[in-house]
Amino acid sequence: MENAVKRIGVLTSGGDSPGMNAAVRAVVRTALYRGIDVIGIRRGWNGLINGDVSRMDANSVAHILNRGGTVLYTARSEEFRTEAGQKKAVATCKLLGIDGIVAIGGDGTFRGCLALARHGISVVGIPGTIDNDIGCSHYSIGYDTAANTAIEAIDRLRDTMQSHERCSVVEVMGHRAGNLAQYVGIATGATAVLVPEHNWDFQTDVAERIRTARLNGRTHFMIIVAEGAFNDDEIMKTPGSAVKVAEMIKEQLGIDPRVTVLGHIQRGGAPNARDRVTATRMGYWAVECLAAGKTNRVVVHQGGTITDMDMEEALSVPHELNASEMSVLEAMIGSDK
Repeated sequence: MENAVKRIGVLTSGGDSPGMNAAVRAVVRTALYRGIDVIGIRRGWNGLINGDVSRMDANSVAHILNRGGTVLYTARSEEFRTEAGQKKAVATCKLLGIDGIVAIGGDGTFRGCLALARHGISVVGIPGTIDNDIGCSHYSIGYDTAANTAIEAIDRLRDTMQSHERCSVVEVMGHRAGNLAQYVGIATGATAVLVPEHNWDFQTDVAERIRTARLNGRTHFMIIVAEGAFNDDEIMKTPGSAVKVAEMIKEQLGIDPRVTVLGHIQRGGAPNARDRVTATRMGYWAVECLAAGKTNRVVVHQGGTITDMDMEEALSVPHELNASEMSVLEAMIGSDK
């Protein structure tokens, strides 16, 4: 069957996540297998506006499967939010003969895709974010690697904090989503886990759990906090959630907690097997969509299956925490393993 596109571009946008390189590799190799030219667009939508591009072949994606970050670099583009910026990007596509784009990133990246599609460019999005907050997909590239990075760091931290009989308050990433905090909390046997999706009360959800753990003979307490746990615009402008929780613990319980903000360390490092394979499957599917003449699609992971759905419909699906994992967390909370 003849391909609906002859030349496509691939870019990564927004925050990087482990496995993005695996997705880029899959896009390039699948396209070449189908006889489709591939243009690598560097630095996200900015690269498309400014013509920061290069032709990609099998050699350009060799040995990147195991690398973290993104070889195409990434950036957020304020200019692309404007009509003038979008027209510049379209002009680059016309100049280079690009008739399809695969964009790897989160919700913001997909909104950029829709803007480009309104100018007649075929687009397919691949969810790549460690936050795992793309409502239409059960999984996004990078989540599992980031979670395991956080778990390893917390296990190491626990060893020394337990030796000194201290309270640890650890902030994990996730922006306004609590997926990482929830998942990591289960895996590390946390005393308490605070996420933005659920209203939480300090006395009930932190103080009482610390008291109960202490009465049960525990001398070390692990509090996991999502970076957006307070879910308040004004608070989010000031230092992180973990710092505020630690201040409340010190003030109301009289113990001196130690704060660790894991930050961008969760984004780095080689992707694990799940992220490499999922990224590869999604990259393959994205090219198949464009080759079949589809546009305005998001590649999604649902129930272990890779498929695609309408982009506008996908963006309308709200993010929710995994209900079954939340039930497990509620049952296990306070165990302080």
